[in-house]
Parts: sequence; structure tokens; C-alpha cells
Amino acid sequence: MRAEHDRAVLAGLLGRDPVLHAYQLGDLDDFFWPYTSWFRRGDQVALLYHGVEPPTLLAFAAPAQAGELAALLADLTPVLPGRLYAHLSPGLEAALAPAFDADGPAAHHKMALTDPARLAGVVPAGRPLGPADLPGLRTLYAQAYPGNWFDPRMLDTGQYVGVRDGDALVAVAGVHVWSPAYGVAALGNVTTHPRVRGRGLGAAVVAALCHRLRETVAHVTLNVRADNGPAVRLYERLGFTRVADYGEFTLTARR
Repeated sequence: MRAEHDRAVLAGLLGRDPVLHAYQLGDLDDFFWPYTSWFRRGDQVALLYHGVEPPTLLAFAAPAQAGELAALLADLTPVLPGRLYAHLSPGLEAALAPAFDADGPAAHHKMALTDPARLAGVVPAGRPLGPADLPGLRTLYAQAYPGNWFDPRMLDTGQYVGVRDGDALVAVAGVHVWSPAYGVAALGNVTTHPRVRGRGLGAAVVAALCHRLRETVAHVTLNVRADNGPAVRLYERLGFTRVADYGEFTLTARR
């Protein structure tokens, strides 16, 4: 196991499967890079992202490479913080089990926009949001999505789209990562106010954002809870396909 500081090396390794590794590729971008620590064993890579609290460990591999990535995680255990989140391909949590108690997994799907022609079936709606929209966005998330992963810095990307009802934001779609340099984006923090759900606003803002993102990146992806059937069906209707599964955990070091 070694720390890896060469972005070109990391981009080459992760770019072999840009959909599986979209979040990690996005975190190579200058916008995110200062908040990252990278570790490598052979061709396998793990990322510890410090831009949230607690930090988040990302480690994904196709089944054939899972053994090598598990070995990397086992080697990495002594330098991990005492509490962290982890997004892991199925089975990799076992490599951390000797040192950490795990709360989870919460099963998730990785999805990618593989049939963008389906976007034509939805009338897009919304306008780009910026830093001035932060108060209204915080109000919407408090009312409609209190367990979000929104970072106010993300408004600086210009890749948040919202719909208003009067002066109030009632629907929004945004990104967790967006990197034209590495050709990837990951949708995130999508929500609609409860009082206007059922009107198609969620699909409309996601469609608007996807059209916008496709102007700058080759791969539009997202993560969604496996048990969120309405969201999965909405994304499938817009042209997204399930490409991988993973689990989200909260890890606490054993004393």
C-alpha cells in the first residue's frame, strides 16, 4: 500500500471504468483535490475524502479485482480516522471488520445516463442557481430533504437547477461532483417540496440538469438508495441504467 499523489496516474487507473469511479474521477478536479487523500495497491485505488464530516472512504472494484482492493483496505486500516463513512463495493466491508464496527450497509445502486434520448420525453424546467440562492435552498432542504449531503461550495459549480413557486424554491437538482476535465458528473441533492410532489417537477429539473451537464461531460451518473423505488423508476424513465451496486456504512473504530 502506498499514498498516491500523481493525478495522471490516478486518472489512468480510475478512467478504465469512468462510470464506476465517477465520484473519484470528479474528486481529482482542482475544486475537490485539496480535500482528498489517495491510496493505491497495484491497480486498485481508495480515496479518503475530507470535505465532509466525518470523512468518507470510497473504494469500488469489479468482482474480479475485489481481492486486491480488499487487501488495500486491510493495509489502510491503521491510518483511517476513528469514525468515518464508507462507500464500498459489496463484500469489501469484511476487510475493515477487524478494526471497525459497521452501521449498515444501506444498499445503493450506481446508475448512468445510457439512453439520453429518453430525456426528450420530459419537458425540462428550472433555472441555474448560484450562491445568492443559498438561503432558499437551505429552506427547501430543511423542509423536503433534511438528510441531504449538500455542500454550499457546490453552488459555485453552476450546476444546480431549481424551480420556484412564487419566491420559494420548490424543486432542485444538483451535483455532488462535476468535472469537465475528467469528463464526469454525479447528480445529487435532488428533491421536491412535499406540497408540489406528483406534478413532475422532479423529472423536469433532473432533465434540465442532464441537458446542461451533457454539454460538458461524457458521463452523467448518480447514486440512489436501492429501496427508493420512486426515484429509481424516475431515473430509469429519464434514461439511466443500473450499472453497479454498493453499500454505505458508518464505521467506528473498536476500542
